Amino acid sequence: MSSKYKALKEECFEANIELNNLGLVIYTFGNVSAVDRKNGVFAIKPSGVPYEKLTPDAIVIVDYDNTIIEGSMRPSSDTKTHAFLYKNWNHIGGIAHTHAMYSVAWAQAQKDIPVFGTTHADHLTADIPCAEPMKDNLIQGNYEHNTGIQILDCFKERNLSSEEVEMVLIGNHGPFAWGKTAAKAVYNSKVLETVAQMAYLTLQINPNAVRLKDALIKKHYERKHGKNAYYGQ
Repeated sequence: MSSKYKALKEECFEANIELNNLGLVIYTFGNVSAVDRKNGVFAIKPSGVPYEKLTPDAIVIVDYDNTIIEGSMRPSSDTKTHAFLYKNWNHIGGIAHTHAMYSVAWAQAQKDIPVFGTTHADHLTADIPCAEPMKDNLIQGNYEHNTGIQILDCFKERNLSSEEVEMVLIGNHGPFAWGKTAAKAVYNSKVLETVAQMAYLTLQINPNAVRLKDALIKKHYERKHGKNAYYGQ
């Protein structure tokens, strides 16, 4: 691969393959992107390409205005959503979108995923938000760009930090996750799907299950992410 963006393309390729390896996508579903802040571009999966046929060279490079900088194929149909988030959240380095089963089920039910247990609290202290379904005028407009607006509006309305809450559901659509790298965005996508499944099963066993107590939420989040964190090496 002869490209000034070789490393960026490889990062994006590896993250997309991991999305598939983790069982978060099937066929051509989903996409991951990785950003190069210095050059103002990001790499993203080409639209409609099966994962088994994906190569680093097939990854498309686009700028924040959705102009193709390098690549012979059309970028993901969700490219405008990725671009909008990169333009508005300077701290993120990668974004992943899946159609993973339990995450989508919660999105289709238009429900936040409550903090029922410590697995959830290990990663964030808030319920995983579900943005409301898109209004007709926005659907008929710049749909993918407006999906990005939906995400930002949801976080503003709920006073959520996109640095702590690195995942969201779009009502009747599905999940997006992000992180400091494309690999972390994929990691967060897997966390979201796992927590979504756990929450679903919890409610099957006990429809009256209650939210985890605040003391445990605080303890589990801070031991992993707080200033005096002691989890890990």
